[in-house]
Amino acid sequence: MPVNTEGYESAVARYFEAWNATEPEALTKAVAAAWTADGSYTDPLADVRGHEQIAAVIAAAHEQFPGFVFRPAGAVDGHHDIARFSWELVNEAGGTPSGGGSAPVAGFDVITLDGEGRIRQVLGFLDRIPAA
Repeated sequence: MPVNTEGYESAVARYFEAWNATEPEALTKAVAAAWTADGSYTDPLADVRGHEQIAAVIAAAHEQFPGFVFRPAGAVDGHHDIARFSWELVNEAGGTPSGGGSAPVAGFDVITLDGEGRIRQVLGFLDRIPAA
């Protein structure tokens, strides 16, 4: 069943709420609100399923980039039960990447939603990652 544009925006807002949660209890609650119980997250660095594993990936990102937040980079586009959007990781203090310049991590995600607008699957693509 198709999800209306507002449904895509709402699902993506919950997604960013989960990715920006830093306290364990808030993270657990946000992941449960955004994903179905058997939801998955796959990108070049992770392939996980279920709330606990998704929360662990998000917590690891915050450990690697303390003080940074994920924000949308452009509009959400969708059809049927699928949406796509770009994002970037920026310094929370100024809303800009650390030291100016471009965000250290940026990419785009494609999400599949269930009939209630919760995420069943995320396929993430990294357009920019820090040099090793």
